[in-house]
Amino acid sequence: MKIIRWTLMLCISISLASCGLDMPQQKDSSFETMIVKKSDIELPYKFSARMKGQNDVTVTPQVSGQLMKICVNEGEQVVKGQTLFVIDSRHAQLELEAAQANLTAALAQENSAKLEYESNKNLFEKKIVSSYMLNNSENAYKQGQAAVAQARAAVNRAKVNLGFCTIKATVSGVIGEIPVRVGDQVSPMTQLTMLSGNSTMYAEFAVTEAVVESMVKEGMKAADVDKYIANLPPVTFVMKNGTEYPHKGHVVSLTGVVNSQTGSLTSKVSFPNPDGHLYSGIQGTIVMDFAEKDVIVIPQYAVVRLQDKSQVYKVKADSTATAVEVTTEDTGNGKDFIVTSGLKVGDKIVTTGANNVTEGQRVLFPAEVKSEK
Repeated sequence: MKIIRWTLMLCISISLASCGLDMPQQKDSSFETMIVKKSDIELPYKFSARMKGQNDVTVTPQVSGQLMKICVNEGEQVVKGQTLFVIDSRHAQLELEAAQANLTAALAQENSAKLEYESNKNLFEKKIVSSYMLNNSENAYKQGQAAVAQARAAVNRAKVNLGFCTIKATVSGVIGEIPVRVGDQVSPMTQLTMLSGNSTMYAEFAVTEAVVESMVKEGMKAADVDKYIANLPPVTFVMKNGTEYPHKGHVVSLTGVVNSQTGSLTSKVSFPNPDGHLYSGIQGTIVMDFAEKDVIVIPQYAVVRLQDKSQVYKVKADSTATAVEVTTEDTGNGKDFIVTSGLKVGDKIVTTGANNVTEGQRVLFPAEVKSEK
């Protein structure tokens, strides 16, 4: 029976060979690799920010009276000097007229006192009147001059109060909410609106101490901070809907006092607003790109996640892979990681296909090793 079985198997093998069929063979798979080296990369730092006008002005009246006219609408763009509100000016006009009348009377009294003083001065020189009369007339003239000065001040004050009845924009900007209506009684305690000077806008955001330390070189003197800020790269503002504001901003300040509750510092970025697209209160994201120099950068797909650990497969001299634990930092570009520990320059690691590698698996073959050389 054994002889018959072996004879049958031999015949089957010969038949397969004669038909030109190949027996299946195991084929090794290959993976893409890279040599670890150091390079420079820009990292985007992102911060939540809120816009504020360069000159946000609270508009309040400086005199009391009835609001007669509202000359602007909410959200309207206005220019410096444009009339915003008009308050009843009749009372102020009457005060001005009374002050002008008092000034006329004071001028007349001053003129009479001057004539009497000059007359007594001539008579005194001729020894006709006593020095007592001369001194009295001189004092009366000085009192008349003082009365004129007071009357002129009253006229000027009345003119100013009359001018306060017409409220004008102190800066160019956008009108905010107007909570009052025509006919309302207003006073210096009444807020008429908020005028946001929006030719230049400021984005204010909080920066943690850790981020500041990573941005500012250790040992930098306080005198060098302003120079450092001036040399920072342009800043991008991304609105909540994901739209990127077309004009770049520049960091203008970084407070030196840490908020005890949040452990952060306040930074301010200036943005030009020529088209008036930015308004006070708009929220978004500040994106600042900082260059990291001489760091190890690898593709994200080269990193294998195992629970709370990250590892890459390092290629050994015999072309087999071994897992190496690494620590990484996200670059924010969605493609790369910065390796802070676990690898050194010159190491060879698996990139494409790293998720399919097993410990000790051969990942390079003679033809590939030869081509790399």
